[in-house]
Amino acid sequence: MGIAVENISKCFGNFQAVDRATLEIGQDSLIALLGPSGSGKSTLLRLIAGLETPDEGRLWLAGKDATQQSVRERNIGFVFQNYALFKHLTIGQNIAFGMEIRSISAAKVKKKVAELLELIQLSGVGDRYPAQLSGGQRQRVALARALAIEPKILLLDEPFGALDARVRRDLRAWLRQLHDRSHVTTVFVTHDRSDAMAVADKIAIMNKGYIEQVGTPSEIYHHPANAFVMGFIGPVNVLPSSLNIFQNKRFETTNPQMFLRPQDIAIETISNNSTVAAKVNRVTHLGSEIQAELALDDGQVITALLTRERFDELRLEPQQQVFVKPKKAKSFPIDYSI
Repeated sequence: MGIAVENISKCFGNFQAVDRATLEIGQDSLIALLGPSGSGKSTLLRLIAGLETPDEGRLWLAGKDATQQSVRERNIGFVFQNYALFKHLTIGQNIAFGMEIRSISAAKVKKKVAELLELIQLSGVGDRYPAQLSGGQRQRVALARALAIEPKILLLDEPFGALDARVRRDLRAWLRQLHDRSHVTTVFVTHDRSDAMAVADKIAIMNKGYIEQVGTPSEIYHHPANAFVMGFIGPVNVLPSSLNIFQNKRFETTNPQMFLRPQDIAIETISNNSTVAAKVNRVTHLGSEIQAELALDDGQVITALLTRERFDELRLEPQQQVFVKPKKAKSFPIDYSI
């Protein structure tokens, strides 16, 4: 089922949580609502679910106006950030809950629970209670319970938020595989760009209630619409365009700032006409990549990212004199806060 959000706004008192949001979500797609705390992403998710009513605008599901439909009429599965499992019910009973209140026969419920336990790779734990499972397992149970009613749309609010790094990575891959098998239109909220980049077909970047940009992970990263998107989707150096590092025809601009990704800084040990001097402040080993903090002659501090192979060639050490130049940079007509 496709979703269309049309100029939707929502206020809570004087706080504008969502401001004229417009978004098209294709059938069977998986989209992430990404943004900082307070950007409106969870409110927009609740508006799609029917848990909140918009002050303005309309919501369309499968081409039909669903703005005034109840939660049940929308046939949406919702997974809350805290899982919201019933502690006094077993895992099987939690998954069965939505089907039982819909008066589905006991035989069908039993069969569906078994199928879902297998789908979430937890066969054999149906008789356990939520407290006996890990955080990642409880999250999978919450997903199974949402899928049990065979929703046309699945909404997830910060599905990876309370998990450690390893479980997060595993659950991301699992959710992507689950989506590819179930073909349910899925929308999930996250403040972590890694979650969005790893899982989603498309990402909607939100900021102060606005949707700043919608695109594939590659489009968002390589072609950000503005400085806010560029800064939120990945590390960035923000430098004045008057800095001599940018005195090159390739980077001519009338805008006051230039935005430069750490991996787009070239480091050399020998000066040439296109480089400026810098000093290595600190070197941080990040596994396959090395992060170097560099101080330019005028005091500006920038961060560069190198492959391990390039680092081994340069043999960088703190206080070492090096020479840097931008490989590519971006400027934007409006000075957004990032």
